[in-house]
Amino acid sequence: MSKNTLAGNPFAAPRFDEPYLSDIVRKALGRPVAQVGFSPLQGDASTRQYYRLSVEYPKDAPEPQTLILMQLEAPNVPGETDFIRVLKFLHGIHLPVPELYHFDAERGLLLLQDCGDITLETHLHSADPATLKSGYLRAVHLLADMQMEATRAITADCPAYHLKFDVEKLMWEMDFMLEHFIEGTQQNTLKTTAREEIRKQLTALCTVLAGQPPCFTHRDYHSRNLMVHNDGLVLLDFQDARMGPSQYDLASLLRDSYLPLPDALVWELVDAFIQKKEEQENRPIDREEFIRVFDLMSIQRNLKAIGTFAYQKKIKNNERYMRYIAPTLEYVRQAFMRRTELKPLHTVLSETIPDL
Repeated sequence: MSKNTLAGNPFAAPRFDEPYLSDIVRKALGRPVAQVGFSPLQGDASTRQYYRLSVEYPKDAPEPQTLILMQLEAPNVPGETDFIRVLKFLHGIHLPVPELYHFDAERGLLLLQDCGDITLETHLHSADPATLKSGYLRAVHLLADMQMEATRAITADCPAYHLKFDVEKLMWEMDFMLEHFIEGTQQNTLKTTAREEIRKQLTALCTVLAGQPPCFTHRDYHSRNLMVHNDGLVLLDFQDARMGPSQYDLASLLRDSYLPLPDALVWELVDAFIQKKEEQENRPIDREEFIRVFDLMSIQRNLKAIGTFAYQKKIKNNERYMRYIAPTLEYVRQAFMRRTELKPLHTVLSETIPDL
């Protein structure tokens, strides 16, 4: 068990063993395999489980290598998952995603390229200002490239083509926040009139966002879903992609719960994104309007994140994300301070969320 320890893994047992791993690695890579060990990796807030495989080859063969095995929540998957379909789409337009070597639908297992353990968050956690700016500029430029190329190339074969951040979806996320944060971890039972007023104001916000020109949206583009690998960035966790405002992923990246950025740098990076977008589209962009929507998107996106953090605590008994609620609320408060036209929403939310 030294190589295959499952100590501390809170999830279901693996649906594989060493002989199975040796067989699929041999078939996927097309070379003899001497031994394959595995160990669990700490996952995110999803139901997926991840394992790192240590592959040893016979003598006089390539050096040992590692791969990633993703175990889906359930076996017997009916066809390709959204993760695979979006991965193939992004790979097809030459965006940096992990290589998919094998998919076992019966067991619900995916064999993927190992892009290491260094996320953008890890890489820049203690970086000096110049390195921080350089790292985030790279992420902003990749985002602009992804948005342009994917929006231009998307077809009905990609799941994101059929999905949109409409008012219904955006408000579902806001109702999720009301249920799991305000009434859940905050234990603040809303009266009917208060709930109706909050939803009325949130619906107005979401209507503005849903009315923006739709672009391909990763939906979770932040410092923990960008891997630093081979002097570049690799995209992860893109299976929930859908069409939405251009500002959605930018707000996820620059108003990141896990890695707060200096405010001056945020606006410098917003401007860099706008410049890149102007070059790609060969047209001027109304900066004032773009930034207004960026602020509105930051409010919605961060309230949604707070709902997810609260859900993990209340329903999953996972306190890992609770420490991120305060800095995420601060993003929302700052955006409200800049957007006085949202004072009615700010007022009703502040009555139930004192930190605002």
